[in-house]
Amino acid sequence: MKKTVRLLLIFMSVVIIALAVGLYYFFMKGTEAAGGKPTADEIVENSVEIPEITTNLLNGDYIRISFTIQTDGKKAKEELEKRNFQVENVIIKKLSGLEAKDLEGTEGKVKLENDLKESLSESMEEGKIIQVYITSTIIQ
Repeated sequence: MKKTVRLLLIFMSVVIIALAVGLYYFFMKGTEAAGGKPTADEIVENSVEIPEITTNLLNGDYIRISFTIQTDGKKAKEELEKRNFQVENVIIKKLSGLEAKDLEGTEGKVKLENDLKESLSESMEEGKIIQVYITSTIIQ
């Protein structure tokens, strides 16, 4: 009888531990960690809007452009918000080395987004940047 009670307690302990680990993984890691794509609400919650920036391009034209930067979590978002002045600096430096023709079409804009993602990721200590989105652009 003692042996049966002992085995039952061990079995129940293992089940409770497995359940606790499963619940932790589900609630603390979120849908993305569980293998699913983040929801629209999660993307918005972890994104930082960069207000419109106006600067000169290399060939004398000027650009007005704004971005939304998606991070992988709340800590990364908070860090990126604190680094806003650095983000704007990186964007202005990158744009000042480009000409209007470099930003023509989808290919030019995607390249800019990817270049900014790479440059901005280097300064991140908490989390990472998932995607940089151009939300508006005017070149004159």
